[in-house]
Order: sequence, then C-alpha cells, then structure tokens
Amino acid sequence: MAGMTIGQFCSRLVAASLALFALAACKGGSDSNGDGPHADLVAENVPRIERATGLKFKTPPRIEVRSRDQIREFLQSRVTEEAATKELLGQQSAYRRLALLPETLDLRSFLVNLLTEQVAGYYDPKTKVLYVPDDARAEILEQTVTHELVHALQDQYANLDSIQGTTGQNDRVTAASSVMEGQATFVSLRLMGGQLIAWDKAREVIRQSQSSMPLFSTAPTIIQETLLFPYLSGAEFMSRYDTRNPRSSPFSGNLPVSTEQILHADAYFDKRDDPVRITLPSPTTGETTYENNLGEFETRILLFEHTRDQNLAVRAAAGWDGDRYMVIRTARGEGIAWLTIWDSAIDAAEFTNAMSEGIAVRFKSPAGDPLPSGGKKYVARERALMLWGGEVSGRSAVLFVDVPDGVDTNVIDVAKVELR
Repeated sequence: MAGMTIGQFCSRLVAASLALFALAACKGGSDSNGDGPHADLVAENVPRIERATGLKFKTPPRIEVRSRDQIREFLQSRVTEEAATKELLGQQSAYRRLALLPETLDLRSFLVNLLTEQVAGYYDPKTKVLYVPDDARAEILEQTVTHELVHALQDQYANLDSIQGTTGQNDRVTAASSVMEGQATFVSLRLMGGQLIAWDKAREVIRQSQSSMPLFSTAPTIIQETLLFPYLSGAEFMSRYDTRNPRSSPFSGNLPVSTEQILHADAYFDKRDDPVRITLPSPTTGETTYENNLGEFETRILLFEHTRDQNLAVRAAAGWDGDRYMVIRTARGEGIAWLTIWDSAIDAAEFTNAMSEGIAVRFKSPAGDPLPSGGKKYVARERALMLWGGEVSGRSAVLFVDVPDGVDTNVIDVAKVELR
C-alpha cells in the first residue's frame, strides 16, 4: 500500500461526521444481501445514486458494521504500514518546519484518535466493503450510507486505491479527493431533497458544532481545513461541473490536477491552467529526507497561520502556479527549502510581501540582512531563514529556506531547478 499524507489518510478512510451533520443541519456486521440492518438503505439508494451520477453499479455494494474498537484497529493498521509511516513522518517534519504543526504533535497518533472520534462510515477500496460504526448516530446514518455508496460506485469506474496512493503529489491527490468527496457530498444532498446550500453557512455551522468533536476543535488549522476541503470545496466544484455536464463524472483522465482548479472555476472549465511541475536538485548541504508540495489551498493556510489575515492569505496565494519543497537533514538538524512559481512578477512580489509579514509575526520582527544574490536572510530563535525572489527558467519564483542557525541558507542552486 502506498504512503499517505494527512489529506490522503483522512479522505480515503472516513466521511467526516461533523461535516455531514453540519450539511444536514444547513438544509433543514452484516451485508446488503437483503437481511442486514442497513440493507433497506442500500436497496433504496442504489438506483437513486445511479440516476444522479449516470453510472451503474457493476457489482452489488456490500455494507458491514464495525465497533469503534475495530475501527481504531483498522486505522492503526493503516498508519503503521511502512509506506504510510514514512509519508506521515515526512509530512510531519515538513509542516513543523513551515510552522503548520506544533513541534510536540505526534501526527500519526493524533490522526488515529481524531478519525476514531470523527468516523461516521468509510468505504475501503481494498476490501470493496462499506463499513458503518455500530454506534452511528441516526440523524447522519442515511447521509453516511448514501455518501459511501457513491464512493463504492466511483471505485468501479476509477481506481480509488491507486488515486489515493499517489506519492509526492499532495496537491494533485487533494484535487482528486475533492472530486470524489465532493461528488459524494453533492449527490447525498441532492438525494436528500436539498438544494445546494451556502457553503459559507456550512463552514460556520461546522465551527459552531466543534464542541461535539473535542479533538477536531483542538486540531491544528492545517488538519481541520484539509479534512473539510474535499467535502465543502469539492461539493462546490461538483455543483459547477454538474451544471455544465449533468449526471456525469470527471473521470477517464479528466480529473482536476490541483486545488487551484477546485478553487477557481476558470482554471478548469475555461482555459485549463495546469500547474508547472518542478524538479529540485540535490541540496548543496545535507541530504533530502522528504519531498512534496502544498498547492494553492495549503499555501493559503500557511499564509493565514503566519499572518492571521484571511484576506491577505487568499489574495497572496491566488497567483500560485506550482511549488515543491524538500526536507533536508543537516549536521545541525532538519531544515526545509520551498520553491514556488507564480503567474507573474506581481503575484510573486505579493507572495513575498506576505511571507515577509509572516516572518515578522512569527519571529517578532527580526532584522533581515540583504543578500548579494537578492532577497534577505533572517536569524532568530536559533534558525536561519532566507526569502529570495527572482526567475527560474524564465518564470517568476520565490524560494523560502529555514535551516538551523550555522547552516548556509544557500541549500538550493536555483540554476539547477527543472520546470516542465
């Protein structure tokens, strides 16, 4: 089984009960062979889902009941697999260096606890079975079963295990997950007789409902937002898709490939704007232990976390056209180098200004020293940071570096970066 980032682990295993409950509020062990406790829901919803999606079930869906202890065991088995462990530890290191996760948070343990609390049901593409907790709340059971039946149907036309198992392409997987979770949410609401709601209202209800999910309410913003994004923003995307392509699905090589395309309709539906692909060279010091990307959506989250200014974060991330980071192990400790590519020099400058503001907020306005190659170097709290802007292969680029103090911040030779 391939490795999983935070978003992959969350979206492939659960339907977020908090999200489903909030969406319902806004609108006002056995199998399905005919004698199971939820067989009636399956029998009722299968033909309705087929009509809503324009797809037919090739094989009958199976549904089984599991206890919370069994669910915890299942989640624990997933995060302790070698590939998943490597991926989650790599992302933990990266997000700590980017100040998206606290240094003391154990990502694997937190996710298992969080998802055990949250899970309302999940479809496992490995076993082809839809699992429902034995203590599922009645008010969300129908939405959960319907939602996960859509995943069972999707898996018969697009290999969910393969899509979610892609490594090193966090943003692309989040975009694909947004189609899968978004379609399931969109279809569930439609079959419940509800019109698509105001998504800002849904987000507000979710925030107000956090007291019912204690761990979710204490989760770092990056975990909360990447858990909810595929459901809410994905449903918005699928609403737009359905308007243009009624009763169809964007499979067969037509999936969006970035969160930019989920967030901005014109980037997918008009002149398609695929992000640039970046290959980073080996670092000039130390060794690379992990590589991935953020995408526009997680860049927004990073800027908000650093500046606490939502409007600034959205605006400064809007010109994103690709990014790549590497975690670097040095003799003095871990560091990170993060290269972003922008649509224009103006977009790059706006992002640079936002990052500069974020550094000032995080490190209490450290004095930056100009570098001969351009940009600035900052030293604060035993860290050395560099923020550089310029061109890479003719494209506007910004490089952010955070390494232990005493390590040269010139860890990436931008002349050796490859774009395609």
